[in-house]
Amino acid sequence: MPLYKTLTPNPQTTVKIWKITESYDDLLKPVTLKPENMERVLGMKSELHQRGFLSVRHLLAEFGYQDSDLFYDENGKPHLKDGKHISITHSFTFSGVVVSDCEVGIDIEKQREKIGRIAHKFMDYESQYLDSNDKEYVRKLTVIWCVKESLYKLFATPGLSFLQHTMVIPFMIHDEETVAWIDYDNKKYRYNTTFLEFEGFSCAIALPS
Repeated sequence: MPLYKTLTPNPQTTVKIWKITESYDDLLKPVTLKPENMERVLGMKSELHQRGFLSVRHLLAEFGYQDSDLFYDENGKPHLKDGKHISITHSFTFSGVVVSDCEVGIDIEKQREKIGRIAHKFMDYESQYLDSNDKEYVRKLTVIWCVKESLYKLFATPGLSFLQHTMVIPFMIHDEETVAWIDYDNKKYRYNTTFLEFEGFSCAIALPS
């Protein structure tokens, strides 16, 4: 399947999401990979991961980029050679890329009941407004995780803790947006976050306010 969804959270930012239905061979044929990335793909034990990696290269092409335009810094944060900001995600059968003129983060996660078992590991403040008996509990937890993962990718600072340094302001699922904060090294950073759901997955995009 080609491009699944395109979003523009603001005029300087574009998000593209891919639904991965193609085979590994069909995804590999049209792309040209740097030698180290070809080696990386061949070394992946899971075909799901291989297809996720390759689908991201198709998304890059949708933006007019090639694999060679992408590089990573020492903290594992992706960058584009033209100086635009980029963030990348993939989860099971979906992948996403966001390109912006400003710092940005994106995450896609599958909504699963088991997230409730690890909620205490990634949220503190948020537990004050969440109700485990709420029928939307798992969906809200997944949004919070996606927002925090997006912040983590955007901030790209070793030692940043979901539990200790990030906070997501109360929201309703139908809001499709909320505000989040990073409180790190005696400084506070405010972010606008957009979120959406599709086919049992959640996606969040974080941008500086």
